[in-house]
Amino acid sequence: MRDEGDNPHIKTLKQQFADGRIGRRAFVRSATLLGLAAPTAYALLGERPTPSAQAESMPHGGTLRVSYRVQDLKNPHAYSWGATIASQVVEYLTLTDEKNVTHPWLLQKWDVSGDLKTWKLSIRQGMKWHNGEDFTADDVVWNLKHLLDPAVGSSFVGLVKSYLMKEEEGGTDANGKPKKKIATLWDANAIQKIDSHTVQLNLKEPQISVPEHLYHYPATMLYPGDNGVFVPGSQGTGPFELAVADIGKRALVKAHRPYWGGIWNEGPYLDAIEFIDLGDDPSAPISALASGQVHGMMSTDPAQYDALRQLPHVKFYSVPTAATAVLRMKVTQKPFDDPRVRKAMRLGIDSKSVMEVALRGLGKPGDHIHVAPVQPDYQPIPPMPRNIGAAKKLLAEAGYPNGFETVLYVPNDQAWIVGEAQAAVEQWKEIGVEVKLNVVPGTQYWDNWTKVPFGATTWLHRPLGLMVLDLAYRSGVPWNETSYANPVFDQLLDQADRTIDIAKRREIMGKLEEIMHEDGPVVLPLWRDIFTFWHEAVLGYTMHPSDYLFGARLALQKTV
Repeated sequence: MRDEGDNPHIKTLKQQFADGRIGRRAFVRSATLLGLAAPTAYALLGERPTPSAQAESMPHGGTLRVSYRVQDLKNPHAYSWGATIASQVVEYLTLTDEKNVTHPWLLQKWDVSGDLKTWKLSIRQGMKWHNGEDFTADDVVWNLKHLLDPAVGSSFVGLVKSYLMKEEEGGTDANGKPKKKIATLWDANAIQKIDSHTVQLNLKEPQISVPEHLYHYPATMLYPGDNGVFVPGSQGTGPFELAVADIGKRALVKAHRPYWGGIWNEGPYLDAIEFIDLGDDPSAPISALASGQVHGMMSTDPAQYDALRQLPHVKFYSVPTAATAVLRMKVTQKPFDDPRVRKAMRLGIDSKSVMEVALRGLGKPGDHIHVAPVQPDYQPIPPMPRNIGAAKKLLAEAGYPNGFETVLYVPNDQAWIVGEAQAAVEQWKEIGVEVKLNVVPGTQYWDNWTKVPFGATTWLHRPLGLMVLDLAYRSGVPWNETSYANPVFDQLLDQADRTIDIAKRREIMGKLEEIMHEDGPVVLPLWRDIFTFWHEAVLGYTMHPSDYLFGARLALQKTV
């Protein structure tokens, strides 16, 4: 990584830290994004991270059994859920750790120009696919272009659209009507191979968060020879190989050795990891952990907490996050095409009581802005408390003096989401809105999550609130499930994306948050503390706010 003297932005960060304008976490996060090695960034604060001695003491062998939903794994670049299974096999160019610090992974380093528009990505020498072929710049270029191919439908587009892409007219259909605009690379050399181990990104606009975007969970590096399809036998660079993928039942990854060890120079210690799909019944994983059928759970519902904490020989892990479930309205369909109706739905909610019901206190109240206090770009703004009178007034102005009836579609695969929806439904009755719940199987919901007119959708934690806004609310991006399109909002997103100064970016974020209050398409009453339980025999586990699983670091004590 580069020296601190090479980049004027590092000097600015040091001064902002000295002046008390930013904290140590914000300093380290930004300094590493600008190309400073994490140990150097910590050293500038007078800290020396202690090297891990984990590798020397870890036992080898065994199969770790995990309770986890096994969905269709074939297209990682288009996943709309976490890449927990695939990421054991196919890896990322970067890694954002549980402290929000981003490190090179398959990259050795990156260098960025002073204007933050030219990013030189240097690939680690000696990296190999499982079949022995070199991992090279050609593989990186293929993956980045595949991620941005409109036919793939990757949410990655939402993150990079402002600085790597442009919109082109899509032509006309058979009836002569204009088709949807197509996002393409803004320049033929936007993604440029420099040599066998160097790729350069030439951006349309400045951007500091490129390394974080490269760790967006669909952005795994797939083997080009597999043509974007991930199945048993597919190549990877990671510590495991995919051996079994049986949708709704189980997946199995087996250790691949030798493995380069990642930035921690560890593992794999396990012989295999088996992911067991125990269905939608929240009691099934509890029984499985109690009986020894599984060693732990990737996803844990608050309704399971009391039972799980009673089990012997288990450890509790928890972290506050920006994970949530939004009650989102399709703005292209009545009555949600009227911003007064959308605001009334927010005003009809007491967030604290909804959070207490849904999460049993294991979280924080939300304020209907999809930027969380735990995210470094969050800007506090005046809250939106419940106001039944104001909500009814807005509904009357919108032409609904007696309220209206509607249907809310809710997946049943996580009990807390159903609890959130039920609590909101009871509160909306007081503003005259009658909402019928349509609770559907999780797999059915996720096949149609962007299409339902009114739905409850989970969103995982992201390092930045801006990343979520780019993914979910920028006009025309694949994950814009609400069909929200606000030119002013888009312009502010563009402005925030290219603003490097943390304090100034927060000011822009405050304006975006205010728009979410007044015009936005979601009701967001809570933030989750994600937590889980693992048997005490599982070694090396650390909880990541985005729920990543680092299988190479895990081991099992020989007694289990």
